[in-house]
Amino acid sequence: MSESSTKPARITKVIPDSIAAEMGFDAGDSIVAVNGQKPRDLIDYQFLCADEFLELEVLDAKGKTHKLEIEKEYDEDLGVEFETALFDGLIQCNNRCPFCFIDQQPPGKRETLYLKDDDYRLSFLYGSYLTLTNLTEKEWNRIEQMRLSPLYVSVHATEPDVRIRLLKNFRAGKILEQIKWFQERRLQIHAQVVVCPGINDGEHLERTLLDLAKFHTGNIPAVASVAVVPVGLTRFRPAEDELIAVTAEKAREVIAQVHQIQGVLSQGKGGGKAKKKNSKSGCIWLADEWFLIAGLDLPSAADYEDYPQIGNGVGSIRQFIGQFEAAFAKLQPLPVIGPRQLVWVVGNAVEKAFEPIVQQLNQIPGLSVNMAALSSRYWGQSITVTGLLTGQDLLEALQGRDLGDGILLPSVMLKQGEPRFLDDMTVEQLASSLKTRILPVSGVEELISGAIGLATAEVQF
Repeated sequence: MSESSTKPARITKVIPDSIAAEMGFDAGDSIVAVNGQKPRDLIDYQFLCADEFLELEVLDAKGKTHKLEIEKEYDEDLGVEFETALFDGLIQCNNRCPFCFIDQQPPGKRETLYLKDDDYRLSFLYGSYLTLTNLTEKEWNRIEQMRLSPLYVSVHATEPDVRIRLLKNFRAGKILEQIKWFQERRLQIHAQVVVCPGINDGEHLERTLLDLAKFHTGNIPAVASVAVVPVGLTRFRPAEDELIAVTAEKAREVIAQVHQIQGVLSQGKGGGKAKKKNSKSGCIWLADEWFLIAGLDLPSAADYEDYPQIGNGVGSIRQFIGQFEAAFAKLQPLPVIGPRQLVWVVGNAVEKAFEPIVQQLNQIPGLSVNMAALSSRYWGQSITVTGLLTGQDLLEALQGRDLGDGILLPSVMLKQGEPRFLDDMTVEQLASSLKTRILPVSGVEELISGAIGLATAEVQF
């Protein structure tokens, strides 16, 4: 990105009692330059603002430019939030992966749903995955110089011909060279492998996992972890994509294969079975979806260690259950409420796993929570994770049903910061159509407080 394409960093929120608040910053103001340099993104901004003395060029909401001088503690934050983390625009994907979710959506929805993120800066800041196929020499140098580590990389296959086939990009074949680049500079990646039956499974999956495990050595392993994830398909995908859905039989096959590979790696050359720090077996993780599709019990919480791939659905369900049990224990003795009857909407993939949560909630005197475990007709899926349910799915499944006092709605279904589903239906529209109250909940604390009537952010019809 050139400096000419860099826009001022527009402020959307000023934290109370912060330096920015004391200086009189307002939402709508923009930071143009820090110490004479235009920040390209949030990384630049944070680096430049680490100094004790700052000269800021600020553009206020009325278009007037101001020059400000600030003295502060080293690394002390100014206390502002921005409209976006990227001030010079998104680096978009140049691959044509047949399993890309962006290409498996219907046309005509909000523009942001069709942006193909393949930006190393968002990977560093937020853990989004990139492929490394679109980086220029300048960007590789910046990763090295600013120590942007770890990054999250979609590997999928280490054999050049298989990865090129998956990404539809001849630059995709360099992945092992690129991981070696990270290793030589003592930088790290977290890898993911999306398994597409008939393409990168079987012997190809084994080769990929063994190749990646070779980089999981030393105090700073180049490959910190590997998540093995099943491909997700929708009815909107191109007919010629050559993809096959993961069946329960296939899921059990992959689980067994990965467990076998983990066992081989744990023994190592010496044949010892003791698990050591940074052991190669500890770098490979199966996403929860494999067990849900296979109809098998999830691994125990201890099996996930420190949850290195939690953002990729590895252990997120087990962690949620553990957090719920801990929070529920704090309710003792149980409060008496109600009578209060609620419907908790989830994807049917987690129905079995979340049944104990419903049973515990219903131990609260006066409370009745019914789980509505839904699949998505919108996406054409028989097994659906909660985050993919749309407003249309909920409307079709719940219309005409006794919803009691309202719906507990996991906010993972909604656009971040906005009450809108993936199909662009708003929570308000759904509440109006179903003629019920809807309470978006995020995490176990809000689930419990919403269930017992302490939460207030309900959407009325």
